[in-house]
Amino acid sequence: MKDIVFSGVQPTRNLHIGNYIGALKQWAHIQQQHHCYFCIVYEHAITVPQDPKLLRERTLTVAAVYLAAGIDPKKSILFIQSEVPQHTELGWLMMTLAKMGELERMTQYKDKSKKGGTVGAGVGLFGYPVLMAADILLYDTTIVPVGEDQLQHAELTRVLARRFNEKFGETFVVPQPLIQKIGARIMSLQEPDAKMSKSDESEMASIFLTDDNDTIRKKIMRSVTDSTTGVTFDPEKKPAVSNLMTVYHHMTGQTMKEIEKAYEGKGYGDFKKGLAEAIITHMGPVRDKIQTYLSDPAQLNKILDSGRDKAAAVAEAKMKVVRETMGLGR
Repeated sequence: MKDIVFSGVQPTRNLHIGNYIGALKQWAHIQQQHHCYFCIVYEHAITVPQDPKLLRERTLTVAAVYLAAGIDPKKSILFIQSEVPQHTELGWLMMTLAKMGELERMTQYKDKSKKGGTVGAGVGLFGYPVLMAADILLYDTTIVPVGEDQLQHAELTRVLARRFNEKFGETFVVPQPLIQKIGARIMSLQEPDAKMSKSDESEMASIFLTDDNDTIRKKIMRSVTDSTTGVTFDPEKKPAVSNLMTVYHHMTGQTMKEIEKAYEGKGYGDFKKGLAEAIITHMGPVRDKIQTYLSDPAQLNKILDSGRDKAAAVAEAKMKVVRETMGLGR
C-alpha cells in the first residue's frame, strides 16, 4: 500500500520562497510515490483576525500556487479545509481528549500570543494544534511533511491518536513526521536567525512567489551576509550565507561543495548576482503559471470542488467509525 500524506498551508498574505522550498516543492515530489491530500487550511487562518474578502481571494491564490508548484489534481486531492466539515467535528472530539498543559507548552502559541498576552489570546489560537491533529488523523495519514517549527504539533497528533486508541480501541493511524534534510527552514533575508515569514513587516525579508525579476534582484542584493568573507556552508559560523546557499541549492540542484567551488575566490556580490539569476530562472515559470491559473477562476473552482467531494467522502467514512466508537448518536 502507498503511504498517505497530508499537509496544508494557510491562505494568509503572500506565499514566499521559503514556503515553496520547505513545502510545495517537496509535495510535488512526494505525490509521485504516495496518495496525497493537500489542503488550504482556512480554519487555521482565522485563529487570528482576517479580512473576509482578502481571505477568499488568498484562498484561490494559494490554490493557484499549489498547481503552479506542480501539485497535480489527477494524482493528489486538493481542497479547502472549511468545505469539509468533518475536520471541525473531529477537532472538537479530539479537544475532549487534549490536556490544557499540553497546549500551553506549544511554542507557536506562546510566540503568537506574546503581542496581546495569553489573557487576550483567542481560544482558537490556543486549540488549533488539536484541529491540526484532526486534519491529519481524518485521512489515516501515515506521513506528515512538516517544518521544524511544526514538529511539536506533529508529536501532539501522535499523542492524541494513541490516547484515542487506548481509550476507545484501534481507530487512528499514528503518523510519522517527515522533515526535509536541507531547506526545511528558510530564514529571513534580513534576519538570518529568524524564519522567513509571510507576516514579516519588512518586505525585503522575503522573496514572494509573485515578485517580478527586478524585485528579486533587489531583495537578494540587499540581503544580509556574514562578517567573514568567502562563500562557504557553515550554518553555525556563517548563518546568513549558509541560508542563501540553501536557496541556491534548491534553485539549481547544485551541492554545497559545488556552490563553494563555483564562487571560490569571489566576493558576496558575485554570489548574490548568481543567486538572483538562479531564482529568476527557476521561479519565473512558477510565477507565470500562478497568473495563468488565476486568470481562470472557473477552472480553479472546478478543481477545488472535485477535491472537496473526494476528501469529504473519505472523511465521512472515517467519522462514522469514530462516532460509533465513541458512542455518539443512536
